[in-house]
Amino acid sequence: MATEQRTTTGGGDDEQPLGLTVASGAVAAAVIVPLLWLVESALEVGLSDALALLTRPTTVQVFLNSTVLVVLVTAACIALGVPLAYLTVRTDLPFKRFWTVAVSLPLVIPSYIGAFTFVSAFGPRGVLQRLLAPLGIDSLPEIYGLPGAVLVLTLYTYPYVFITTRAALKSMDTTLIDAARTLNHSRWEAFKRVTIPQIRPAVAAGALLAALYALSDFGTPAIMRFDAFTRVIYVEFGAFGRDTATLLSLQLVAVTLVILTLESQIRGNERTTTGGRSGSVMKLGRWKYPAVGFAALVAIVALVVPMGILLTWLAEGVAETGRSLAFRPEYAFNSVLVSAATAGAATIAGLPVAYLAARHSSRLSSLFERATYIGYAVPGVVLGLALVFFGSSYATPIYQTLYLLVFAYVIRFLPQAIGSLRASFLRVDPTLPEAARTLGETPTGAFRHVTLPLVAPGLFGGAALVFLTTMKELPATLMLRPSGFKTLVTHIWSAHEQGYFGQAVVPALILLFVSGLSMLIIIRQEGYDVK
Repeated sequence: MATEQRTTTGGGDDEQPLGLTVASGAVAAAVIVPLLWLVESALEVGLSDALALLTRPTTVQVFLNSTVLVVLVTAACIALGVPLAYLTVRTDLPFKRFWTVAVSLPLVIPSYIGAFTFVSAFGPRGVLQRLLAPLGIDSLPEIYGLPGAVLVLTLYTYPYVFITTRAALKSMDTTLIDAARTLNHSRWEAFKRVTIPQIRPAVAAGALLAALYALSDFGTPAIMRFDAFTRVIYVEFGAFGRDTATLLSLQLVAVTLVILTLESQIRGNERTTTGGRSGSVMKLGRWKYPAVGFAALVAIVALVVPMGILLTWLAEGVAETGRSLAFRPEYAFNSVLVSAATAGAATIAGLPVAYLAARHSSRLSSLFERATYIGYAVPGVVLGLALVFFGSSYATPIYQTLYLLVFAYVIRFLPQAIGSLRASFLRVDPTLPEAARTLGETPTGAFRHVTLPLVAPGLFGGAALVFLTTMKELPATLMLRPSGFKTLVTHIWSAHEQGYFGQAVVPALILLFVSGLSMLIIIRQEGYDVK
C-alpha cells in the first residue's frame, strides 16, 4: 500500500539524507537497546540454571495458562466480532447505527476497570449474589481464575475484530456474491466460499490485536488471580526473583513473536476486492429479534454492568479510608503531565523515522521503522522490567525519575505517532516541497514551510493518541514511577489492592471520559463510518 501511495503522489528520492538516516537510526537504537538487557541478563543466568527454571512445573503451568488464555480470548473475540460486523453491515438489522456505536464502545473501557467492576458484580458477596440471596441462592459460579479472565478480556477486546471486519465488509465488492448465487450456491455456501476469503485478512488483523492484548494485559489476570505471564513476572519482580522474571519475560516475547508470525502466515498473500458494488442487504426475517437480542446482550454485559457498578459506588459515596486513598486532583494533573510530555517526545522522535520511511524506500528505512514497533509489541510489564534493571545499571542519573517513565512510554507508544505521521507524509505531493526549493528555500525551510503545515493534522492526531493511551498505561507506570508520584491508574490500583473499590470511582470515570475522547479521535482520523 505504501508503495502504491508513493507512486500516486509522485514518489520520493532515492538518495537518503545522512542526517535524517542518522536521526532515524538513533531513535531505533534507543528503542531496542534497553530491551537487549533482557538477553544480557538471561545469558548471565547460565544454560543449566535457565533450563531448570524454564522446565519447572510452575513455569510450564504459566506457559500453558497464558496459551489457553490467548487461544480462548481470540476465539471468543472472533465469535462475537465477526457476526456483529456482518449484522451491522450486510443485514437489515434495526437501528444499525446505534448498535454499531454501542458494540464498539467497550473498546474505551480499560480492561482492569472492567475486571474489578465484574468482581464487584459477580464475585463472592457481590451485587448479584446479594440480590439473589433472598431466593435462597448462597453462592455463584467462581468469577476468579480462567473463566473470569477470558470473559473480561473478550468483552473489552472483541471490538478489534468487529472494527476491522466491519471495514472489510463495507469495502467488499458484492458482485462476487451475486455471481455465486447465480451459480445456485446457497447463501451459506456463498458466504463460505466468497465472503470468508475476502474478510480473512481483516479478521486476522483484528484477532492479532486481541491476542496480543490478551497476552500482554497485566491488570485483568492480576485482578482475576490467574497466573498468566504478566502476573507472575510482576510478582517475581516484587519478590526480587530477577532470574525467573527475566526468563519468563523472554518466553513472553517469544510467544509474542510466534503470534505475529502466525498472523502473517494467515494473512499471507490474500487479496481483497474493493470499490465495487455494495449490493443489497440480507433480510433477517424472523431472525431479526434474536439478532437484536444478541447485540443488546453484548452491549449490556460489556457497558451497562461496569457503568452501573461505578455509578452505584458514586451514589453510595466514598467510605472513609484515611489520607492514603483519598483522591487528589494532583493525580489527574500528574497523568496529564506525563502523558503530554510523552506525546511531545514521541512526536519529535517519530518525525525522522516516519519521514524517512515515507520518502525514501530502502531496506535501512524499513528496518528503522520496524525496529520502533518492537517496543509496542513487547508487553508493558516486560518493558517495565527491562527498564528497571537497565536504569539501575546503566542510566542511574534518570533512574526513578519522570525522565525514565516518559522514556518507557515513548518506547511503548512511539508507533502510534509514527503510523499517523507516515500516513500524512504519504499524502503530501513531493513536488510541493521541490517547488519551494526552486524558489530558494533550503531543504529545512521547505520542510518547515510546506510539508509540516500539510502533515499537521496527522501530527496532532498521532500525538493525541499517544497522550490518551499513555493516560491508561498500568504495568510500566507501577514499575517505573518515582517514589510518591501518583497518577489516576496508580490510584485505581491502590484502591483495588486495599479492597476499597469505591475509592477508584472518580479516577475511573475520568479515565473513561479520556478513553471516550480517544474513540472520537479514531473516528475522526480514520473516517470510521457507522452508517
